[in-house]
Amino acid sequence: MRKIILWSCMVLLCHVSSSQVLTIVDAQNNEPLEAAAIISETPSSFTTTNTRGQADISDFKGSEQIQIRMIGYEIIVKSYEELKQQSFLIPLKVSAMNLDQVVISASRSKQVTAAVPERISVISSKEVSLQNPQTAADLLNVSGEVYIQKSQQGGGSPMIRGFSTNRLLYTVDGVRMNNAIFRSGNLQNVISLDPFAIEKTEVLFGPGSNIYGSDAIGGVMSFQTLTPQLSLDDEPLVSGVAAGRYSSANQENTGHFNVNVGWKKWSVLTSITANKYGDLKMGSNGPDDYLRPNYVIRQDSMDVVVANEDPKIQNPSGYDQINMMQKIRFKPNEKWDFQYGFHYSETSDYSRYDRHQRTKNGLPQYGEWAYGPQKWMMNNLNIMHQNKTTVYDEFTIRLAQQSFEESRISRDFNDAIRETRMEEVEAYSFNMDFNKKLSARNDFFYGIEGVYNDVTSKGIDEDIITGSSIEGAPRYPKSNWGSYAAYVNNQFQATEKVMLQGGLRYSNYQIQADFDTSLFPYPFTSTSLNNDAVTGSFGVVVRPTDRLVLTANAATGFRSPNIDDMGKLFDSEAGSVVVPNKNLQAEYAYSVDVGFAATILDFVKIDATGYYTLLDNAMVRRDYTLNGMDSVIYEGDLSQVQAIQNAAQSTVYGVQAGIQFDFGSGFGLSSRINYQKGEEELDNGDKSPSRHAAPLFGNTKLTYHYKNLDLQFYAVYNAERKAKYMPEEELGKTEFYALDVNGEPYSPAWYTLNFKTMYRVNETLHLTAGLENITDQRYRPYSSGISAPGRNFIIGVKAKL
Repeated sequence: MRKIILWSCMVLLCHVSSSQVLTIVDAQNNEPLEAAAIISETPSSFTTTNTRGQADISDFKGSEQIQIRMIGYEIIVKSYEELKQQSFLIPLKVSAMNLDQVVISASRSKQVTAAVPERISVISSKEVSLQNPQTAADLLNVSGEVYIQKSQQGGGSPMIRGFSTNRLLYTVDGVRMNNAIFRSGNLQNVISLDPFAIEKTEVLFGPGSNIYGSDAIGGVMSFQTLTPQLSLDDEPLVSGVAAGRYSSANQENTGHFNVNVGWKKWSVLTSITANKYGDLKMGSNGPDDYLRPNYVIRQDSMDVVVANEDPKIQNPSGYDQINMMQKIRFKPNEKWDFQYGFHYSETSDYSRYDRHQRTKNGLPQYGEWAYGPQKWMMNNLNIMHQNKTTVYDEFTIRLAQQSFEESRISRDFNDAIRETRMEEVEAYSFNMDFNKKLSARNDFFYGIEGVYNDVTSKGIDEDIITGSSIEGAPRYPKSNWGSYAAYVNNQFQATEKVMLQGGLRYSNYQIQADFDTSLFPYPFTSTSLNNDAVTGSFGVVVRPTDRLVLTANAATGFRSPNIDDMGKLFDSEAGSVVVPNKNLQAEYAYSVDVGFAATILDFVKIDATGYYTLLDNAMVRRDYTLNGMDSVIYEGDLSQVQAIQNAAQSTVYGVQAGIQFDFGSGFGLSSRINYQKGEEELDNGDKSPSRHAAPLFGNTKLTYHYKNLDLQFYAVYNAERKAKYMPEEELGKTEFYALDVNGEPYSPAWYTLNFKTMYRVNETLHLTAGLENITDQRYRPYSSGISAPGRNFIIGVKAKL
């Protein structure tokens, strides 16, 4: 078989030899390697391999140094002539010892991590294929450096370096996903993304406001979706994937297919995924506090509490989802590249499981509490031009329009009034990013950005017995939010071993909101905001040897108030209501981190990064007054008035560290650990642990790779958060946590043991299987309102065209 594959590659190479096509394969099984990066400084060229492991390197002719890089493989550096002597066929050996990876999240342009002082984690497509995550939130969890909170099965709110929700930034194909109603409470917007359609995921840790603007305080999660591929010869390039997956813990059934048809200048790519998730079953061994002994059903026009036949089934938690993506690419020549992308995601209604666990006077507080369909649509036009001019070598224009739709549906137990609150956001964005090589040692990046969001919100109060309805107080005012910015960033190779990087960004942000006082007694009818922010960063990368990299970086970040901060009306917790505050200002983060990465004796790799962040003028929820009153009647209950206010400072510090061993013969061992500690000021001046600073967590993996087989046995673990270290605002959420011997809420330590395997039957058919939580632990990740899956068997099949 090996000889047949090699001979086929040689024949194909002869057929397209006039285009100088390079083919890159796995050294063990000769499988073509897709998305391998090929880089040359002189001449300056960059390309990646297609699904056949091929790339046209005509523009690399004459280069003395061509780098071939792929995550999980050895780096190859050869001249063009050396590639020619090898008949343009390069096998790559599996290796986890690389210190450098190609990333785009640091500057919106292609870079090697050796030139980036920030810590960046890249989640490889190979690891994603093996882990087979159900959602994009679970995909982030694969990194071992992002903590995921869930309030319901249809969710996943990342925590990074003690920050979460709207203090983290999401980008999709370079487009900002955060909108004007991204809240400080837990978010589930990341599940709108389809793991099957994601080509590469990068996580940039620490403030990224210099490049990305508001919200990039704790980090940036950059998702690159599948890129339409062009043909390298006169025959159309037809490729694609059909896949299916089943998981036992929630009776998941998932189907996916994508197909790419490419010609020399045009290509089209279509992707569709459908998911169906049943109610999630938790494990058998753990706190009884998490069990679900009963649930509510509607029977004979009444809410009735019925016994749960299996208390480990978390009823209600199931939901359905569909994702679609359509991309078109036009590349008329080597200088221009046009790509249009259409993305659409929609869920069914899905219950907010944590609210279904709340009780009032010994009975469930709610008869209903669900999110309505979560819908997301994006149209994105990406234009890239490469040409050496006096002002740029390459520029990229991104024009995007996004539509977000979400709703909340709630009804108290045996109350006839169902309250529905619906929100729609239309988001428009414009980015121009330039890079220019000023000299052999100096790279200059600069750009401009404009973002505009229009928010519409409405409320409906429906009597489910009579069918009549009236207008209810909306969650948000009729409003808009805008941000306009310019940035510069410079990289300077001071010496052969020292790289310096620094940059500045100026941002202007604006809000206009109009309040309807006929539905709620707001003390004002409108408000506006027009403020500026300046942020910057400076970092250094030192490479004393090829085996050691030292980094240091100082950066500032900011988050401007959005509509959710300034204008929200919402019952945040039992007995409290959050009201608008028109006096909010931006919060600022000041952060420093230092790190190193090293290889030892060619089979050990270690890395560690320490960081400290101060968040000043922090926007936090605090007690407030409305029309001079500290309590009001809201939805029939006397509620403490609260508002988001600039009322605190908070600090977070911690360490991210890892070690990897390559024992040879396909065996490897790796471990990652994350420790963070955060504190924030309370109203009375006392300190409280930060809500989004997760307990110590990490994973350890034993891996084996041989030809067509990958095996992985791994443990995931999480330290305890004792009651005395619980954040002040978490102490009242007894439905989230287990109770200690004193009846105080706490988050117990937990671990899982897991096994995954992937086998390539041939180039067309790949099989995956796994057993998660082998010992059937019953656990709930910190701050989560739903328990994690118990013992879970997963099987998947993928067929390539």
